[in-house]
This record gives sequence, C-alpha cells and structure tokens, in this order.
Amino acid sequence: MKTQKTAPPNSLDAYWMPFTANRAFKAVPRMVVGAKGMHYLTADGRRVLDATSGLYCVNAGHANPHIVSAIQKAAATLDYAPAFQFGHPQAFELAHRLQAIAPGDLDHVFYASSGSEAIDTALKVALSYHRRRGEGHRTRFIGRERGYHGVGFGGISVGGMSPNRKVYGNMLSGVDHLPTTYVRDKQAFSAGEPEWGAHLADELERIIGLHDPSNIAGVIVEPVAGSTGCLPPPKGYLERLRSITDAHGILLIFDEVITAFGRLGHAFASDRYGIAPDMIAFAKGLTNGAVPMSGVLVRAGIYEVHMDGPEHLPELYHGFTYSGHPLATAAALAALDVYADEGLFERAKQNEALFAQTMLSLRDLPGVLDIRPIGMMCGIDLAPANRTVGARGFAIMDRAFHELDLYIRVGADTLIVAPPLIAIADDIEQIRNKLAVAIAQTA
Repeated sequence: MKTQKTAPPNSLDAYWMPFTANRAFKAVPRMVVGAKGMHYLTADGRRVLDATSGLYCVNAGHANPHIVSAIQKAAATLDYAPAFQFGHPQAFELAHRLQAIAPGDLDHVFYASSGSEAIDTALKVALSYHRRRGEGHRTRFIGRERGYHGVGFGGISVGGMSPNRKVYGNMLSGVDHLPTTYVRDKQAFSAGEPEWGAHLADELERIIGLHDPSNIAGVIVEPVAGSTGCLPPPKGYLERLRSITDAHGILLIFDEVITAFGRLGHAFASDRYGIAPDMIAFAKGLTNGAVPMSGVLVRAGIYEVHMDGPEHLPELYHGFTYSGHPLATAAALAALDVYADEGLFERAKQNEALFAQTMLSLRDLPGVLDIRPIGMMCGIDLAPANRTVGARGFAIMDRAFHELDLYIRVGADTLIVAPPLIAIADDIEQIRNKLAVAIAQTA
C-alpha cells in the first residue's frame, strides 16, 4: 500500500526546476504571480522590471490584450486538433504569414513546440533531404563552440556549451565544432558586429577538408549566440559561412530561436545580414511566449524533394502531438499582428543605438570585463568573485530581484539584458541604473 504523503499543498519540494539552483531557490524563492507590460508582479505587490523579456520571448510585453483575447477565443472554439493526418485552418494561415516574412525561398514550415524540438527537427530534415537525393552518406554536422541549440540529444551534440554536454555520454556521432567567434582581447566593448574575426569562418574549410565535404550534412549556428552571453558575429563572418556551404553542397541552418521576431530589428536576423540560409529554427517570440510553439522554415527545394513516393504515406516520419496546436497558432497570429501594428521590429531598430550607448555606460563599474550590445540584446561579462565562477552573477540576479525590483537573466558571471521591444528610453535607463547598483554592491 502506498504511503500517504505528508508534504503540505504549497510545498516547493516536488517541482524539480530546470536550469535552476533548486536548493538556493527553495531557500529564498524568487516567485512571480502576474505580469503586465514591462513588469512582473509579486505576491506582496511589487512591480519587477523585466530586463530579459522572460527568457528572450516576451517581445511585445506581458499580457498583450490582443494576444490574450486570441488565446481565449481559441480555447473556447477548438481546444485541440489532431496534428497527424488532420489539420485546422489557422495552422495553414500561420504558415503563409511566416512564408511572407521569411527570407529568400524559405517557403515551408514544420511546427514543433520548443526550440529544442525545432533544432532536432532541422537536423532530421537535413539527414532526410540528403538521403532522398541519393547522398545518404552525408551524416555529419558542424556546430560551434559556445553555441546553444536546446537540450535534445541532437541540440546538445551540435551545441558547444560544456555544462550541457558533459554528463550525457557520446550523444550524436559525427559532430565537429567551429571555434567560437568571441575573442575578448580583439572585440571587447564593441557595439554591434565587431570588426575583427571574419576570418574565423575559414576554419570551416579545414573541418570540411578533414572529413570530406561529401560526408557533411549541415552547418548550424546562431546568427548571434544568445544563451552563452550574447556573442555578435564579426562583420562578414556569416556571409563567409554561406559562401563555403554553398560551394560544397552543405546545408546552412540558422538557429533563430532567440533572434527572430524583432530582437535584431528584423523579422529574422537573416534579413539583417542579407543571407538566406537553407533552414531557420524559430520559437520564443513567435507567440510572445504566451503558448509554447516553435518551427522550422525550410527552402522550397528541401520540401519538394520529399514529395515523391505513394501519396497515401507520410513523406517524413517525424512530428509532435502538439505541432500546430490551435491555441499556439492563435497566439502566433495575434503576436504577428501586434508586431506589425505597433511597428515593434522598426522600434527595435530605432532604439538600438540608444540601448547600446546606455549599456556601454556601465563599462567603468568594478569588475566589468566586457559589454556586447547588438539589436535589443546585450551580454555583460563580470569578473568572478573570489575565483568562484557564477557566484557573483547569481548574487547580482538575486539582489536585483529582492532589493531592486529587477529581473535579469544570468549565465555564470554574464548578465543578459534583452528587454521587451515595447521598452521606451525611460525603461532602458531604469534597467541600466538598477544594474549599476546591483553590480557595484556585489563587487
């Protein structure tokens, strides 16, 4: 007979929190109970300024009424539709909306629920594409050091963040990595794309030569590496990757889970750089974070090569129960409306210089090693406290929330600033001033 559990209903113990120091959190919780506009709300009535758009996803601000209404209507009309062999109109409408704003001939959309699922989908599509073309020997992938591509086995394999990889064994075989684009001595305190570093893309030629291009399926990178601390690409770097992959028949996959939907002042970061990759993985800002949803945009030729064989059989044996979920598509369509009606992508572009200048004004504070603003995102590197990696970053995050009414994301000793695109000059200045206090007090 099962023993009766005695934990009280409001106990924090049962929830194993993701990417969280569980013991520290449960000792002194950082809990939010509501959100509106630029702020989170706490149970004791405090308004906490959101400096990181949730997790890079709430681009239009919290509880946007148009998005909220769309989700409510969808829940009352069609709560779920089967994703396999059946469809519903909004899934197709959203695909056309995304097609219209996507670069080049990225004309088809495959839906998933999270960035991690989108990345693994893109990798599987790449393998399937080459096999369909009679080049099934193309099975290798090339990622990049300090890249983050979610937490699926495919994503952590092509990713380059050692804490996410070290305890999970061999993962995918046949994966190599480009060097990181970030070299502090050459790029420190750059606004936007640094001048130095385009030549780092040439390392791709060496890796391709090592394995032979006939064995390589795809190269996957974030246009701006976000979760590792906001690492902008050097000028000309992404263009060089496109040239090299084109020359060798290798697919180029952009992970735009963070950078899509206005974060860099465009619908997709690809537009900022004038590049059409072969696939784009997206998520986060698609629904303004309101309902989990992600997807992969693929070039027309990738889709078309799959459209053969018996018409009654699936062309790709892959998918998810919640692909194109009705509530998610409703949220995404509403979010796209808000982005367009309020000109949020354009606003991000207009605010970029002000945001960069304001963030860079923190450079003389104690322990600040580098500040990297680009678009409406920024990484701030701090010297570790007492040579203990991550302790200072954690202390700043904790102090900012409890004492300064500021939510800030940290990765080790790097602060990540990425406010909602609705932010005005006063919001940006408030974030800067609260950060200055938190950094100075935690020196």
